[in-house]
Amino acid sequence: MKAPQAEKIVTQLEKHGDVRIDNYYWLKDREDPKVIDYLNQENAYYDEMTAHTKDFQKSLFEEMKARIKEDDESVPYKYNGYWYITRYEKGKDYPVYTRKKESLEANEEILFDCNEMAKGHSYFKLVGLNISLDNKLVAFGVDTVSRRKYTIQIKNLETGLVYPEKIETTTGGSTWANDNETLFYTRKDEETLRSDKIYKHTLGEDTTNDSLVFTEEDETFGTTIYKTKSKKYLVIASYSTLSTEYQFLNADNPHGTFKIFQKRERGLEYSVSHFEDHFYIVTNKDKATNFKVMKTHEDATSQHHWQDLIPHRADVYVEDFDIFKDYYVVSERSNGLNELKIVRWDGGDAYYLPFDNETYTAYVSVNVDFDTEILRYGYTSLATPSSTIDFNMRTKEKEVKKEQPVLDNTFDKSNYIEERLWATADDGTKIPISLIYKKGLKKDGKNPIMQYGYGSYGATIDPYFSTTRLSLLNRGFVYAIAHIRGGQYLGRPWYEDGKMFNKKNTFSDFIAISKHLINENYTSPEHLYAMGGSAGGLLMGAVINLAPELYNGIIAAVPFIDVVTTMLDDSIPLTTGEYDEWGNPNNKDSYEYMKSYSPYDNVGAKEYPNLLVTTGVHDSQVQYWEPAKWVAKLRELNTGNNKILLHTNMETGHGGASGRFEALKETAEDFAFLLDLEGVNE
Repeated sequence: MKAPQAEKIVTQLEKHGDVRIDNYYWLKDREDPKVIDYLNQENAYYDEMTAHTKDFQKSLFEEMKARIKEDDESVPYKYNGYWYITRYEKGKDYPVYTRKKESLEANEEILFDCNEMAKGHSYFKLVGLNISLDNKLVAFGVDTVSRRKYTIQIKNLETGLVYPEKIETTTGGSTWANDNETLFYTRKDEETLRSDKIYKHTLGEDTTNDSLVFTEEDETFGTTIYKTKSKKYLVIASYSTLSTEYQFLNADNPHGTFKIFQKRERGLEYSVSHFEDHFYIVTNKDKATNFKVMKTHEDATSQHHWQDLIPHRADVYVEDFDIFKDYYVVSERSNGLNELKIVRWDGGDAYYLPFDNETYTAYVSVNVDFDTEILRYGYTSLATPSSTIDFNMRTKEKEVKKEQPVLDNTFDKSNYIEERLWATADDGTKIPISLIYKKGLKKDGKNPIMQYGYGSYGATIDPYFSTTRLSLLNRGFVYAIAHIRGGQYLGRPWYEDGKMFNKKNTFSDFIAISKHLINENYTSPEHLYAMGGSAGGLLMGAVINLAPELYNGIIAAVPFIDVVTTMLDDSIPLTTGEYDEWGNPNNKDSYEYMKSYSPYDNVGAKEYPNLLVTTGVHDSQVQYWEPAKWVAKLRELNTGNNKILLHTNMETGHGGASGRFEALKETAEDFAFLLDLEGVNE
């Protein structure tokens, strides 16, 4: 079957006296039948070109599904007199949310059975479950389109009745005041989907009467609202890439006026927690690049009152701060590794939890109760299934409450090797790599490697266990996570060195890792594969423009690929809030730098690797037309004969399929694409 060739219709895009020619700009109109027809042609081509792997995809799906315990449930946690549990039933795609009063032996109350709620919808997502203080009501958000526009409703947990009022175009999250009848929520702009307004709704009233509490006027900021763990304050947060601002109000007085905590200043970031009569602040104040912890009395919250609790350390990044009655817990990162420090408020004890390898992830889990000695945390590594652990901070005893089950009799973590390597970037910087492979690997250059990367927004891809990944490892693949600049694996400076006018470091770091793996004979260009999604898809587009010869195949999922055009269009969701991440191309220097790496603008006449590009027609984060345009341009200019495939899910958005096992089918398609390139079909 011949590959579709998108029609070329010249569109001239002019900025700063520079003219870019976009022959595929017309693909932006999702209402145009010609556009939908083209996407369907691409899907038909994808189906034809992968038809020989369909049976293999099915067997991979069944293999991955068989490792997952279908009738599974979460570790219960107690909140305000109830134990809350999420469980899955055999053969069903969606969770069931339940609770039990006081005792785990009590009768189960079903809050929501998402399997029933999802009937008749090709996509379904329930978010933002928020229980009132009297335990009688729950607010929740539902999206059935995958556009991340949630409708909030309220359910009476005593009668089971879902009230008729519907609050449209929200984030899905909400917060009850302490009167059990006033609900605060965040609304999104209909077009840009920016979270820009806080409203309050009174139970039983028409939603058209909801009061506007706050509007975030600055288009580079978003806003949200929550209640402190102490239950004393409602907090409105305004956030951007470089600045934050908080307002607070006593939750017993929902009709009062919110008070500014500390007025926003460009470059000042802070977050707040409350305990007794003080607020605790994680902040970069006073040039604390890696952040520090400060405290201030609740009656004096402006920054000149703040006092250091944990001073800034250049080699330790403070990620989070959790408060208990007798202890506080600091989540830190040192040399790329997670550390959890436990400290008594009275100064009587302070220590770190011990972890013993270099490819693990540890994190504070669900801890909603103040008055407890138990810290619940999670632990996983590339070879270790995720565990939920209860740790007694006084006795230092730990209890593994649950380890992720792997229903595969052949799985034994001791059969896999975990390593952390360091590559050298073009500027001499050492770039870490976490990787895993099956024992017996020979460094002969013939091993297939899947190299995964992201590298934006300060998001760190930590080493984690995956049951699906076993399907690659057991067929001889090495899996490598590239901890490139743009994330925060090595602290906040690692992020600063991979954004704005340092963005190209992200791409050159990834390429340096690829070259290192080849030079060390883990693999060769004939067997090296790479994958990234969203901003990681931009990474994929950039590296194959810069070094296509290093890779045999690339998977770019929902890729942010047309950087300049998108960042010039402030009607597109996310654009204005991201000027501090990518730059504002309305400024000439940002425009020129962005254009110099934007994957779509830099497609050239060269031999590109085999390529699988995936997108969703309802994607609100990266619009479907970016990958569609990119594939059309790659097809036009590619000088080789490798496959270039576009698969558009016509029913979903940025996150892909919503069902528990539907998502596995997408993973099976990705893996079959890779394995087929390696000549593996069983």
